[in-house]
Amino acid sequence: MLQSTARQVFLALMLTTSALAASPSEQRGRTFALNNCARCHSVDKVTKSPLKIAPPFRTLHKRYPVETLAESFAEGIQTGHPTMPEFRLDPDQIHDLLSYLKTLE
Repeated sequence: MLQSTARQVFLALMLTTSALAASPSEQRGRTFALNNCARCHSVDKVTKSPLKIAPPFRTLHKRYPVETLAESFAEGIQTGHPTMPEFRLDPDQIHDLLSYLKTLE
């Protein structure tokens, strides 16, 4: 239990420190990811995805050049599994989320 609490404190400090150094766009992108994606995906550099089949955001750049995701975000992300909601982002949200994803590379 103590080890789990220490890990949570460490992660909170790490996320807070990285958030302070982030640009406003990166911070908005991180907030979007936390509010809309973190239920299933890991949206940071260290944790596992809560949903095993959901790829951690830190690995997306290994599958796709992050810049190429803008069109998918604008048209709507659709996947073959029913638990993934469809998202359509506006241009500002796309810019912010891509800015954040680039910080995870």
